Amino acid sequence: MGLGSTAKKLQGLSDRAEAMYRQVQELQQRITTLEEEVDDTHETVKRMDHQLTEQRALLLAIADEHGLDGERILAEAAIDDADDLTVDDDADSTDETTAETDSPTEQTAETDSSTQ
Repeated sequence: MGLGSTAKKLQGLSDRAEAMYRQVQELQQRITTLEEEVDDTHETVKRMDHQLTEQRALLLAIADEHGLDGERILAEAAIDDADDLTVDDDADSTDETTAETDSPTEQTAETDSSTQ
């Protein structure tokens, strides 16, 4: 009877080991796929960065042909973008602060303490 119990335990252990091995293989495949996707994304970003650099040079050349200071225009645009981001961040934090002060829990606590 002890031998049969041991055999069952070994079989169960063997089954779990095989299942874990399959899971490890699946994870390895997923990691390989993710690595390939990361490489593809990296190549896409490099290509887009190169295209952006070419477009910037082209725009600066066109601006120069028309007597405009392209670098100054780009600097002003960057400042405007930074200002817009700051305004958006301020609005988001104001919304969060308003939501926190209007929470029902705080209002209930205030009402409870004022009635006592």
